[in-house]
Amino acid sequence: MLEPKPLRGKTALVTGGAVRLGAMSARFLHAAGAHVVIHYRNSFTAAEALREELEAQRPRSATLVRGDLLDFGALPRFVERCLAATGRLDILLNNASNYFPTPLETVTEAQWESLFGVNAKAPFFLSREAAPHLRERHGCIVNMVDIHAERPNPGYPVYSMAKAANAMMVKALARELAPEVRVNGVAPGAILWPEGAEGKQSKAQALPRIPLGRAGAPEQIARTVLFLATTDYITGQIIAVDGGRSIQQ
Repeated sequence: MLEPKPLRGKTALVTGGAVRLGAMSARFLHAAGAHVVIHYRNSFTAAEALREELEAQRPRSATLVRGDLLDFGALPRFVERCLAATGRLDILLNNASNYFPTPLETVTEAQWESLFGVNAKAPFFLSREAAPHLRERHGCIVNMVDIHAERPNPGYPVYSMAKAANAMMVKALARELAPEVRVNGVAPGAILWPEGAEGKQSKAQALPRIPLGRAGAPEQIARTVLFLATTDYITGQIIAVDGGRSIQQ
């Protein structure tokens, strides 16, 4: 018996889709039948490898689009790429993120602009560009939020504030785009860490504060993205996939 493909014939745009959580989410959306448009900035090698991987499973089922999310004039081109590939856009996954520390004593305006630009401004204006096409298809937007939108991460105040704006975007756009378009979010907890000593230290600090006592996996995030892309009676909600970290003291 063939496995059902709930997204067969649909098109999904995934920002930051070449690596990490974006790449895993693209794989899950593709496995459910979607044509995946993978946005990347500098990760061409990873993006091309992912495209080849997906098209080996189903020919002509993945498309690449390159662009800097801080170049707001380029955002319409991302949507145009989807329309050129398949003539439609059904799912927008605002996954791309910028993450680095901004100690209060040394934070700069340029750091503020970068963090708010990638985590809040670009997803908002890309959603605006996509909205007419999503309305036409009764599609959906999924934002990759963060548990630190509600629990500020020490040393990362600007990132935490930008993700808080991203979280409010989910609720605000759910109101603005209803009833045709559903807007939801996923808030990952301890899933992936930076490479090197910093990542090992962050992991050692995080694990004891997770009620389930273990880190999560990218597949768990991608599975939640797919759920929100396929359910039809949930909007304005953010699902924390964090092993209970957001309820811990």
